[in-house]
Amino acid sequence: MQTRIGSLFESAVNLVIGFSVAIVSQLLVFPLFGIDVPFSSNLGISAWFTAISLVRSYVIRRWFNARIQAAAQAVSDFTEQERRA
Repeated sequence: MQTRIGSLFESAVNLVIGFSVAIVSQLLVFPLFGIDVPFSSNLGISAWFTAISLVRSYVIRRWFNARIQAAAQAVSDFTEQERRA
């Protein structure tokens, strides 16, 4: 089980890496498509995509967490019924 501090640290590292990858990829890919934007716009675009990614990751994590808890509860209920039988 991951601690809250551990989760916070993981999220922060993931956010920094994601933002960095977004900046670098935009600087490399945009010119290939003839997109010429100032660096400040690249920062803004990266911030938006990083925020979207953060929300997406959070929703997926919570969804999986709920499914895992439901599955664990189902197994626990089944095991309890087997013990009583």
